[in-house]
Amino acid sequence: MRDLAIRESATVITSTQAPRRTRIQQEKRELILEAALEVFSTNGFRGSTIDQIAEAAGMSKPNLLYYFRRKEDIHETLMERLLETWLAPLRELDDIGDPMTELRSYIRRKLEMARDFPRESRLFANEILQGAPRIMPLLAGELKTLVDEKAAVIKGWMRAGKIARTDPWHLIFSIWATTQHYADFDVQVRAVLGPNRGGDGRFEDAARFLEQLFLDGLKPKG
Repeated sequence: MRDLAIRESATVITSTQAPRRTRIQQEKRELILEAALEVFSTNGFRGSTIDQIAEAAGMSKPNLLYYFRRKEDIHETLMERLLETWLAPLRELDDIGDPMTELRSYIRRKLEMARDFPRESRLFANEILQGAPRIMPLLAGELKTLVDEKAAVIKGWMRAGKIARTDPWHLIFSIWATTQHYADFDVQVRAVLGPNRGGDGRFEDAARFLEQLFLDGLKPKG
């Protein structure tokens, strides 16, 4: 009976500490996060304020602070979501799949993310350029663990003679750099390509080029 009472008490405490959000409350949080994404990706963390986010969300500052106590809390929520989204394509790299097919799919998924989530990419880049003070535990933990795991997959393909030998970590870094360039430097890309080549087709052009660049270089020698 005593154990049951303790469990019931813990349930009450948990329920009190983390009440279930209503649909309207969840919608308000999403509205704030969408506004914050625009503000943070434009101004960076240091250049953004709660007032700017509240204005972008179309609500008063006190109303916003009901849902998020600090600017840091909003940013942390965005970064956790972003990292989960960013890691999803790498998680899908399948060790039992054909290496060329898997890497081609990874390159294309990363370019699709550059096309569909440019603000998220710029938000991540801004955080990294500032030394990643708010997400270093995630980078050194979850991100590193996943990259090490997939580097081992790529090494396995090399040992099996399915792809040329190279440094798997730097291969992953290079794919990140070349694909995310089309989000982080989108204005530059469109300006240089001009009106004839700077439309949505630039992503397909980039995909074909990067497939050739990486996959031809990874073909087994001899």
